[in-house]
Amino acid sequence: MTDDTHDPSAALPLSSDTILVRGGLTRSQHKETSEAIFLTSGFVYDSASEAEARFKGEAPGYLYGRYANPTNRMLEERLAAIDGAETCRLAASGMAAVTAALLAPLRAGDHVVAGKALFSSCRWVIETFMPRYGIEFTLVDSTDVEAWRAAIRPNTKTFFLESPSNPTLDVSDIAAVANLAKGCGARLIVDNIFASPILQRPFELGADVVVYSTTKHMDGSGRTLGGAILGSVAFMEEHIDPYLRHTGPAMSPFVAWNVLKGLETLSMRVERASASAARLADVIAAHPATNYVRYPHRADHPQYALASRQMKTGGTLLAFDLKGGKQAAFAFLDALQIVDISNNLGDSKSLATHPATTTHYSFAPEVQAELGVTAGLIRLSVGIEDSGDLVRDVEAALNAALR
Repeated sequence: MTDDTHDPSAALPLSSDTILVRGGLTRSQHKETSEAIFLTSGFVYDSASEAEARFKGEAPGYLYGRYANPTNRMLEERLAAIDGAETCRLAASGMAAVTAALLAPLRAGDHVVAGKALFSSCRWVIETFMPRYGIEFTLVDSTDVEAWRAAIRPNTKTFFLESPSNPTLDVSDIAAVANLAKGCGARLIVDNIFASPILQRPFELGADVVVYSTTKHMDGSGRTLGGAILGSVAFMEEHIDPYLRHTGPAMSPFVAWNVLKGLETLSMRVERASASAARLADVIAAHPATNYVRYPHRADHPQYALASRQMKTGGTLLAFDLKGGKQAAFAFLDALQIVDISNNLGDSKSLATHPATTTHYSFAPEVQAELGVTAGLIRLSVGIEDSGDLVRDVEAALNAALR
């Protein structure tokens, strides 16, 4: 796999919004305005000696669609430029990216420290899958820096966290955890899906690797599955490239093209949705059907001061607990007229889900309780609809939850 990472700001001092539109842009001989889709599984060579040279890494060029593709490379360069990473690699889904970033560098006998508050599939990889291959783990309260410190062992190789976490929006001190990781020679991997690169930049806080589901926010229209791993060239070449090349979770060029187009409006969508989310958080908090609201930039969030430092805004997601438990939660969801019931997030359309019976249903009751996944908890992913329409829809659904 070649690595010709391109930072557009090397030629001009470009802002993030310009990089989202033009970062990594490569045009063919046809000089197309929109990025080209190279829908090809393989590539040809002018001679047998050229094929040999490419496979030896002595000549530039592409080898096979499972290894790299021109459309995919444009997306990798654009994501690396916007996130401040040396380079990027794509995967077929967000979980493919998380699994590769976690598993590829580890060996039997290594130890992972991870936050307890994780998406259920991430916990499955850490708790169930990796131990089959002799990899140890410790789960900690991701908001407690001392818990991270206490979990360190001589064989600790990786720290992993989500911030904000799914679904209760716990916020971790990325800089403090990064310092602990560096002190023990471990690698910090940050899942930045909820915040997006628009609102939070983990590399500036000391992270070594950042992972995304490009399905969320980046595509932003519910069209495609995809994932991205960002980090140093050395990390990719030593660990990620061999893993992706030989196990094969490649992103389709068509998916990469969709995400490239989604990135052009990413900041506008995230900023608009964040403003609506902040408004909705205040409305929901004031309603008598609600026990509490979790939104990182509200003063009543447990990590409000930290979230205010780490994140540009409070983000597009919020969580809230209804007094009537599951019955009230279902009544709320069923009464929604604009917001859809869906376990997806980061879409242009507003989406709501009941984590206890969907995304986190596989957790034992005691684990759900430990994570704050109550019977009345709703996770709301706010889209770009008119905020007044959303307020009216959510208020009517809250009223239904009181009955």
